Amino acid sequence: MRLSTLRPAVVFVSVTAALLTGLHAPGRAQPKDKDKVDPDHVAKMAKGTALFKASVRGILQAKCVKCHSGERVEGEFDMNTREALLKGGARGTGIVPGDHKKSLIYQLTAHQKEPHMPHERAKLPDADIARIAEWIDLGAPYDKPFIATDETAWTRKVTPAEGKKHWAYQPLLKDIQNPRPELKNPIDGFLQAKLDAAGIKPNPAADKRTLVRRAYLGLIGLPPTPEQVDQFLKDDSPGAFAKVVDGLLASPHFGEKQARHWLDLVRFAESHGFEHDYDRPTAYHYRDFVIKALNADLPFDTFAKWQLAGDEIRPNDPLALMATGYLAAGVHSTQITKNEVEKHRYDELDDVLGNIGTTFLGLTVGCARCHDHKYDAIPARDYYRMLAAFTTTVRTEVDLDLEPEKYATAKATFDAEHKRFTDALAQFEAEQLPARFAAWEKDRAGKPLPASGWVLPKVAASKSAGGATLVTQADGSVLVSGKNPTTETLTFELVTDLESIRSLRVEALTHPSLVKGGPGRATNGNFALSDVRVLAEPVNPKDAPPVRVKLTGARATFEQKGLPVSAAIDDNTTSAWAVDPQFGKDHAAAFDFEKPVEFRGGTKLTVTLAFNNNTGHGMGRPRFSVSASKKPELTAAATAEAVRTALALPADKRAPEQAATLLRWYAPQDAEYLKLQKDERDHLAKAPKPNKVKALVSSEGLPAIRLHTQGDDFLKETHFLRRGDPGQKSGVASVAFLQTLMPDAEAQTRWVKPAPAGSRLSYQRTAFANWLTDTDGGAGHLLARVIVNRLWAEHFGRGLVATVSDFGTRGDPPSHPELLDFLAGELIRNGWKLKPIHKLILTSAAYQQSSARDEAKAKLDPENKLVWRQPVRRLQAEVIRDSILAVGGRLNTTMYGPGTLSEESPRRSIYFTMKRSKLIPSLVVFDAPDGTTGVGERPSTTVAPQSLHLMNNPHVRAAAHGLAKRAAGAGNATDAEAVTRAYTIALGRAPTKDELADAVAFLKGHTGTAREAALADLCQVLFCLNEFLNAE
Repeated sequence: MRLSTLRPAVVFVSVTAALLTGLHAPGRAQPKDKDKVDPDHVAKMAKGTALFKASVRGILQAKCVKCHSGERVEGEFDMNTREALLKGGARGTGIVPGDHKKSLIYQLTAHQKEPHMPHERAKLPDADIARIAEWIDLGAPYDKPFIATDETAWTRKVTPAEGKKHWAYQPLLKDIQNPRPELKNPIDGFLQAKLDAAGIKPNPAADKRTLVRRAYLGLIGLPPTPEQVDQFLKDDSPGAFAKVVDGLLASPHFGEKQARHWLDLVRFAESHGFEHDYDRPTAYHYRDFVIKALNADLPFDTFAKWQLAGDEIRPNDPLALMATGYLAAGVHSTQITKNEVEKHRYDELDDVLGNIGTTFLGLTVGCARCHDHKYDAIPARDYYRMLAAFTTTVRTEVDLDLEPEKYATAKATFDAEHKRFTDALAQFEAEQLPARFAAWEKDRAGKPLPASGWVLPKVAASKSAGGATLVTQADGSVLVSGKNPTTETLTFELVTDLESIRSLRVEALTHPSLVKGGPGRATNGNFALSDVRVLAEPVNPKDAPPVRVKLTGARATFEQKGLPVSAAIDDNTTSAWAVDPQFGKDHAAAFDFEKPVEFRGGTKLTVTLAFNNNTGHGMGRPRFSVSASKKPELTAAATAEAVRTALALPADKRAPEQAATLLRWYAPQDAEYLKLQKDERDHLAKAPKPNKVKALVSSEGLPAIRLHTQGDDFLKETHFLRRGDPGQKSGVASVAFLQTLMPDAEAQTRWVKPAPAGSRLSYQRTAFANWLTDTDGGAGHLLARVIVNRLWAEHFGRGLVATVSDFGTRGDPPSHPELLDFLAGELIRNGWKLKPIHKLILTSAAYQQSSARDEAKAKLDPENKLVWRQPVRRLQAEVIRDSILAVGGRLNTTMYGPGTLSEESPRRSIYFTMKRSKLIPSLVVFDAPDGTTGVGERPSTTVAPQSLHLMNNPHVRAAAHGLAKRAAGAGNATDAEAVTRAYTIALGRAPTKDELADAVAFLKGHTGTAREAALADLCQVLFCLNEFLNAE
């Protein structure tokens, strides 16, 4: 049929038919439903436990347990524990969890089989039988045994040696030799050995055009340009394809394509999920970390470690901190009442541990939450001890410098320029300032400083009721850091030589560590001082009793509307003084003493500042001054006690420290010094600043991101939970790991070490990370097997272990165990670098063979387990969209940074914001995941909406117009030239004779805008071809 005769309806039918016949390529391994765990398993077990406690336990206790537990066990059927019930007795298994109709206990109690139960007694009421049936359908959980046993024994369970024999738990095979040494690439040797044994000959090599397109789409997710195809075709050297692979591995687009596979696994999204699905606007930094790490070929063991504990391992490396966004990637409920905190916290930790298990180890660790794993040697004991590594880990936000090297270079240049200013100031201080001070002091003729000014008392002690850290600074201020509690009370003990005090000044000073410089600790830099209290007493407490000082005459440099400084001394404990919007500035408030405080020998003041007005609105750097006069100038400089003492001494009686103190005090009063200081500060104001942005990370000891959560952000301890129920605690779980992947049950001491003294971090996640990557006694060998298998599956459409996220006993065994271990060993031997494994795979003859289907071979190996062909595979949703943008000339290659939800965006699809409740339709239609659970292998569906999208989506249409313009060139191209150019750009090849003829006929007779529209129609059809949508 000629293109000129096509109508929209026919195009729809044709394209849909093409999709239906092409997207499930023959021989493609499809995901299996084998042994899937019910996604509602946890909820059902919880409901079943509640039903058991409410009614079923009583029924069984009264009618069954007497004969089937303890010392009397009729028919060898023990019902005391769930484990015994599942084991059954002489007549077989007692129950089939989830199916009461197949359960013997139900059949006997319902009198469907003999002997009827209870034995020789009346049949149970129908309501009781119905409850037993419902309980069995919910999984038949127990809350505890009928007869008391050691209910904590399971928390000490040791995995027997038999449980450690599964192939995946074993160390890597050693000294693996290429069985076909005549084949240069070992991969081909291992594959050929099995193909020979099966009597199958591998396919010949694909043609060069197919091969280069396969490599581009597979490694960077973009089609090659015509120029790139031609360059490869013209290169006849033996290493031509290897050069192409090297170039693709070095491309910045490599990380963008490969990151998408990883983000699928870790269920990355930029919103919290559930019904409210609040945004995580700073979560994109984790996505950027993955791209950057894969582009830089960060060793995979480091890649794994940083995601679990980058903040502990490399606390000053922005990339390592960004990596911890992995622990924050899962769903998180944002509506948690105080009574739900514990349950939700365990749910969240379960999501983290479950994903670590499947992503890194290919093990369904999460199945051991409620009971020992049904199939794998993963006892619930191991589950909770692994969970304990994340006990105090929370989502938080930190400021990161994304370009530290750039800042360091600029700062070094600036510092070199700034040195002449600091040198001039230092030279003046050393050579001229002492003489100028001596002249000033001579002019004073020994007159004492007036007592009416502000005096800085000594800060003898300071304390935070909320647990913040207080450190006295050289200028007499006190810097507040660390924990920022909801409400705060700061207490300071101040000592002064003044014997008469009439005023107190409280300064709120800025500091670089505070948000916006402060002076407050709130998220906007504000503070809210709700109460100031002063207690005065003599330095020698025996001289007079303490006096409570009444403050009056409050005044301030600035008052926030509705929050005046007078509120700090009224009778309302929540009214307050605040300074919004004047952040980043120093502020001061002064108060008069209603009555002077007069103590001979000096005064001790206990000043209490309370902050009860708003959440986390404490003061970041307070400083206190006192005065012997009433209402001294609010902003006048204060004199330190040490200065007054030193000035009272003759110059020749002063200690060196006192002389230095006086020079520091005098310098700001010297005009020449002030000029030099101004020059230095003016230049300092031009200093480069780091490119800091907020990033979502996971850490400990930092404020958690709170939404609508009541109660604590984390639990102080992780407990063993019987049946996964927080109401059934069986002791505190200490950190340990999978026994199957350790030398012995308590070998965790090899990795678990005490945290450094005073650290806010536990370093338990570091221990987990080190165990995970340890190839000598830890999980490192399995980690290596899993990741190389994922790379294999990416390039061949099927893993050597087909169940890519399940290496347990219910997963598929490896089709080529020696090859799997060889690749894992290569990864470790080459420093855990992934790019060499990619290259090894792509440069193999197996990868480069054609995708032609041979029925005789398919009969011998229908699933292509032996890799006798390269399967035809539908491209990922993102690759399809990016390819359309690329060939349409619309692709914006800007990397990194915040994403968008707008489908108008011309950037690569990985930069779409991944909002769980607002997915991108053009990606969803081609099976992109929703970010709720980890996806090891995407499904590849064929549905009509895919064709409708390609034909009707305005962005696809815009790209078709873009391709048409590229094909038409400057407008003087003939129809044949335009068609050829369109095919070459879109498909990497020229049209066949028939394709060219049909296309030229379709365009014939069209001119001007009509020709442009017709050519765009043709280009849009090219987007709909299997050849465009699939990698051969």
